[in-house]
Order: sequence, then structure tokens, then C-alpha cells
Amino acid sequence: MLTVQLEDWFHVRAFHKLIDREQWYRFETRLERNTHAALELLDRHQAKATFFVLGWVAARLPDLLAEIARRGHEVACSDFSHRSIKELTPDRFRNEVQHAREAVEIATGQRVHGFRISQGWFSRHDAWALDALAELGFEYDASLLPRKLGFLEQPERRGIHRVETNHGSLWEVPPSTTRLCGLNVPIAGGNWFRQLPRDFINGAIEDWNRHQKSPFVMYFHAWELDLEQPRIGAAGFVSRMRQYRNLDRLREMVDELLSKHRFGTIAEALNLEPASADVSKSALGGASDESPARLNSHEFGFGVSTTLKSKPVAANATRATIVIPCFNEEDSLPYLARTLERVEYELAPNIAPTFLFVDDFSRDRTWDVMHDVFGSKPNCRFVQHEKNSGVSAAILTGVKHAETEVVCSMDCDCSYDPVELKRMIPLLTDDIDLVTASPYHPEGRVKNVPGWRLLLSKGLSQLYRFVLPQRLHTWTSCFRVYRKSIIQQLDLRETGFLGTAELVAQLSLRGSKIVEHPATLEVRIFGESKMKTMRTIRGHLRLIARFLRERFWGLPPPAQNSSQRLDAPSAAMAGASPSERGGA
Repeated sequence: MLTVQLEDWFHVRAFHKLIDREQWYRFETRLERNTHAALELLDRHQAKATFFVLGWVAARLPDLLAEIARRGHEVACSDFSHRSIKELTPDRFRNEVQHAREAVEIATGQRVHGFRISQGWFSRHDAWALDALAELGFEYDASLLPRKLGFLEQPERRGIHRVETNHGSLWEVPPSTTRLCGLNVPIAGGNWFRQLPRDFINGAIEDWNRHQKSPFVMYFHAWELDLEQPRIGAAGFVSRMRQYRNLDRLREMVDELLSKHRFGTIAEALNLEPASADVSKSALGGASDESPARLNSHEFGFGVSTTLKSKPVAANATRATIVIPCFNEEDSLPYLARTLERVEYELAPNIAPTFLFVDDFSRDRTWDVMHDVFGSKPNCRFVQHEKNSGVSAAILTGVKHAETEVVCSMDCDCSYDPVELKRMIPLLTDDIDLVTASPYHPEGRVKNVPGWRLLLSKGLSQLYRFVLPQRLHTWTSCFRVYRKSIIQQLDLRETGFLGTAELVAQLSLRGSKIVEHPATLEVRIFGESKMKTMRTIRGHLRLIARFLRERFWGLPPPAQNSSQRLDAPSAAMAGASPSERGGA
């Protein structure tokens, strides 16, 4: 038997600490191309498979599921939102499974016979989940993996077997294992195919076929066929190995095994006849916004819609310019585009944004990709520096070119959720000059930032708190809302990361009112941070000493060499296309 787990590359367990479910909409979906690659592989070998589909996928891609069923494969379901059994209460488990099954049955028109948990496996302590599945009418489960010591006293559970529950019996279909040094070791596919020696896997499969009566059960994930999937730079070594190591080997091994053996679906092996689903599109609202999966997306903590309907902008809407400094962000821009689509939707109808991208003389294809991704959008403008000048200089360039009094700045890597602007912009009232995101605020959060770096950053913020009159918790955030007329009055000298602290410090010294908005700071997903840690720390200490002299001793700041000042880019660069920018 062959099963395929239908989930996208960013759903996986290896990234669950880095990527929240609420952020799934930001990532490029590669599931359709990977699923078609799996279907072509199966067609080539005239093999059939059972596809376990995440409910989130079923709600978004019903046509893809219909195509799988049309080709004669079985379509079964996983839970809705890619959670392990340890994350789910019994009620939550039933709700997720029921809505996932409804979404699959709406898409295929066929009854769903089986289930497999999307993250991790069932253990001996999860019998309640089998009770729930039997109560919901499932005929088999494929979520149990009898590995290590868990089922040594029950060797019969290594093969297909019946399980008695409080609501009747159902089949358990575990992935195949081998015995090694007294332990059960998985040999059924997925990560095991990619990490264990190939000769060991092949020998164990041959041994299974010689000595076991139960069919060999193999599986893989659709994303494992994708050799070009995006690389998450923030993932740790173990996570990267789980996700990316030996992807080419898995494709080769699956291809080889499909050529040597006949594979079919679980339903076929268990003699489960195809049947029409009890639910119908008319009864459940079909694929419209009224379907149960769609209606309950908020309950699961994220939306499932692939497109956002535009909302009209109110006549009295606040006009705001959102400045996005970019330096070597070629890989981040598609991720940013999906995020900004959500930002624009959330800001309407009360806030009308213009996105102003400032390319800080990138060395990669940032400028070209920027135009490819955003060039057709009427509310996007572009400026390019003629030399690399730093993130603060890029923000000031954006302020200079902004045509609105309200100006915002955000990171290109979305380390702060820019949707928060819908709450930050209204805070910029007539008596406020700056609203700044604050992860160190008592109500703020920090996620996945290394502890040593967090300690240094908080320590510097405490020094700024001590030296400057306003007791802010965070001084270095790039995620802010400014009043343009006020910012243009400042004599700012720092052009790099230090400039973010210098700007708010100058406002504090002159008595401006500054509002902190609690926010969540996350580690960047793509690429690497451009900040040089030790150089930046030394710079902050120098800047703190400068403000100490200015505030308590009344000493003027050191004279600045004119060559250090930013040469602002030509205004003609704003909105220029790649072909118009010449030698810049």
C-alpha cells in the first residue's frame, strides 16, 4: 500500500516553531505542482495511492482533490490545521477531523473512509482518538507508528490489524517497521528513506516481503518530491536536515520501488467500496464562503481563502505612505507581496496606503524582482540609492519622497506583522509625533530570537531608558508611524541600524510625544540579518554616550564630516523601471 501526505512545504513539523498557522498565507504554495509530480510518477508505474489531505488544503484546492479522485486514487483526510495529537483536546480533535472530512468530501463527492494525523503519530496513550474516529464513522486509521519500545509486547500491531473501541472496531494501518537491536525501526518512507542508509532500507523491505503476511505500507509527502523548495534560513541544523537532506534520494527510491512492486490504495486492500459522500455542495454551501470549512476558519486561527476581495476606500480615509527599505531582499519579495496584499485588505476602508520601496543599492536582483512583483500595482513606487547607505538612510529617503503627512516604515522581512498598522496608524493623533512598535513592552512578545542577542538588545534599551527623558521599552524598532513634517526637522547623522535609535532619541530630547504599541518581534524567515552585531553594539554605546553628554552636560554632538552625510538619490529614480535606471 502507498499513501501520500498532501501538505505544503511550510506546513511541516520542522518549521512549526518558526511559522505560525496565521502566517501560512504569506508563503508560496507549491502543492499543486508537487501533487501533479506525484500523480505523474504514479501514472508512469500504473500505481494507485491513498492521499491523506490536510483540511486547510482541501478547503483551498478542491479542484486538485477532484483531479486526484478522477485518476482513480483514494482521497482520505488528515486533521484541518496540521496539529499533533498532543495539541488537541478530544472536542477540538473531533471538530478538526469533521471539518477536514467535510472539505474533502465536498471536493471529491466521495465518502472518506480513512484518517491519518498530519503531525507526528499516535502512541499507546491515544486510544481516545481511535474512539473518536470510530464514533465519526471512519473505517480505518493510519496514524499509529509502532516504533522504538512502544509496542514491543504487541508485535501483531506492526501489521494491519483491527482495533476495538467504545464505538465499534476499525482497521489500523501502520507504516512498516523492522526489528533492530530489540527496537522497532521505521522503514516505510518519508524522512526514514532520506536519513537511513539506502542498502539498509532495501534489505529491510525485502525481509518484510519474505516474512510478513501484512502488505508493506509505504508513504511520502508531496513536498518531498520538490528539490527546489524555498530554504528557511532561520531553521536550525536539525530542522534543515529533516526538511532538505537527500530529497533526490527519496524520489529515486520511490521510483525504484514502484517499478519493482505493485502498489494500491488502503481502501482497495481493505475491500472498502467507493461510495458517494453523505454531504453535498448544496447542503453545505459548496466551495463558497458559506461552507463549514470556510465559516470555521476563524475558529482554527487562520483563513483559508486563496484570494482577498478588495474593499472600497472611504472618502475620508487616512492617506499613508508605507516605506519599505530593501537590501539584497530578492528572495523575500514574493513573501512580502503576499503579506502586503493582506495588509492592504486589512487597512481598508479607513486607511489608503501607498507602498514606497527603497532599494539601498542591492547587489542581487532586488531592484528587478521588485518591479516584476509590484510594478503593475498603481499604489507602489520605487526609489533606488546610488550607493549602499544603511537602513535608516533608506527610511529617511522614503520619508523625503512620501506625498503624505503620515509615513510608516517596516522591515522587508516582516519580522513585525505589518497588519498591526491598522492599530498603530490611528494612534498618531494631532498631539503625537511617533508611534513605535515595542516587543519589549510588558504586553509585547519576542519569538525565536536567540537569547544572547535578546539580552544584549534589552540591555541597550535599558541604557537608552536611563539616559533619555522618555521611558520607552524599545528604542531600535524599524516598525513605526511618523509625522513627516516633524521628522524632516531633525538633524539625523546615523544612516545604518543606529539611526532608528537616534531618531526616537532626538524626538525624546525635544519633548515630542511618543507612543509605544506592543508588538511581536520574530526572527526573519528568509535570508540572513544584515546587522553586524559587535559593530552595532559599539555604535549604540557611542550613541548613548553622545546623548548623555547632550542631556546632562549640555555639550554639542561631535562635528560630522560632510562626507558622512547621505547623498540622497535622485528624485527621478522614484518609479523608474529597470530599463530606465541606467548605471545607477
